[in-house]
Amino acid sequence: MTQPHIVRDVLPNGLRLLTERMPSVRSVSIGVWLARGSRHEPQEQSGIAHFVEHMLFKGTSTRSAEDIAQTIDSIGGQMDAFTAKEYASYYIKVLDEHLPLAVDVLADIVRRPAFTAEDIEREKKVVLEEIKMVEDTPDDLVHELFTENFWVDHPLGRPILGSPETVDALTQDGLRRYFNGVYSAPNMIIAAVGNIEHEQVRTLVENFFGTVSNQSEDLSSARPRVEPRIIIRNKELEQSHVCLGTSSYQQDHEDRYSSYVLNTVLGGSMSSRLFQNVREKRGLAYAVFSGLSAYRDAGSMTIYAGCANDAIGELIDVVVVELRRLKDEPFPESELRRAKDHLKGSLMLNLESTSSRMSHLARQEIYFDRQFGLDETLEGVERVTQEDVQRVARDLLKDGALAATVLGAVNGLKIPPERLSLG
Repeated sequence: MTQPHIVRDVLPNGLRLLTERMPSVRSVSIGVWLARGSRHEPQEQSGIAHFVEHMLFKGTSTRSAEDIAQTIDSIGGQMDAFTAKEYASYYIKVLDEHLPLAVDVLADIVRRPAFTAEDIEREKKVVLEEIKMVEDTPDDLVHELFTENFWVDHPLGRPILGSPETVDALTQDGLRRYFNGVYSAPNMIIAAVGNIEHEQVRTLVENFFGTVSNQSEDLSSARPRVEPRIIIRNKELEQSHVCLGTSSYQQDHEDRYSSYVLNTVLGGSMSSRLFQNVREKRGLAYAVFSGLSAYRDAGSMTIYAGCANDAIGELIDVVVVELRRLKDEPFPESELRRAKDHLKGSLMLNLESTSSRMSHLARQEIYFDRQFGLDETLEGVERVTQEDVQRVARDLLKDGALAATVLGAVNGLKIPPERLSLG
């Protein structure tokens, strides 16, 4: 496999630039990534990172919101943004010939947002509707409730959208102050992938971003403390939503590949144990899966299922049995092989588009300050042994480590802690 041509560059003001040439395509995906997210905001301004992301599309000193949309639409481009717990991203995908225009628009929105008072009030209504949408989407809500109680009193546990109270309290002044402190060159990474030449991109980025301020505020972030709680919230729903989870590894942990394999075996694919035993053999759930969330200094492994209100106990018992089996019984070589091949296949398929490769470059820079080639990652997965997976299972699935959140029409439901015992 030929190694992709990745170039890393740092502008004099501290802004980092990453490019990868893919001459076989006609598109370019370019994004401005900010190494700051919702965990870095003060509690009383919870939701401000996400709110600023919304505001940047509302117009700049020279373009209205409609101008921005029309400019990208008129060249058939795609533009989007999102805010996560530890970063935010603004990106555009265009034909290679439109790259200069894409850089121009990106620079305009992340450098010169208008923040007009009218737009701020209007956008508050939009974000409040977005918060209500989570409340009406139980599979999202159960994860939010789980996270909030898992990393209790820590920014990682707070919802990215903030709360109706904190969003309502945001002011024009506060938004500008936050924007000026955070949107500076040392926090910015620009990643571009596609039919490009590094020098051409560098020239464009220098022209449009070379004068971004190099002042950056220091981060103070305490590690989150985990409290494995049992939370039951009554809500009139047709089905109950269950989220179980334990601590997992941070982004750069040496056992991360073993935890990926463990998660795949547990609930990360259709042949996984949870899918087969919860859905296929017992018909307890339509949706059931496990997933890993990893941050700079913490991580979690969660299991989600939606089931009938009267099946919660049975569902939890089946999951607990599977978790114990992972720790106690060596599993067959064939299952390990299947999990590794699933991981490697999905990883390679994921990296076929310019936009997913761009995200990959930026995230590696944020968490590792270096790039891992695909081969290096595939080798990391391949090196995992049965012993590694079992050792990691014993490490993560300690007795007393399992937290649970149940959301549904379950008035009076009790889950005694011993039902979650992994001993």
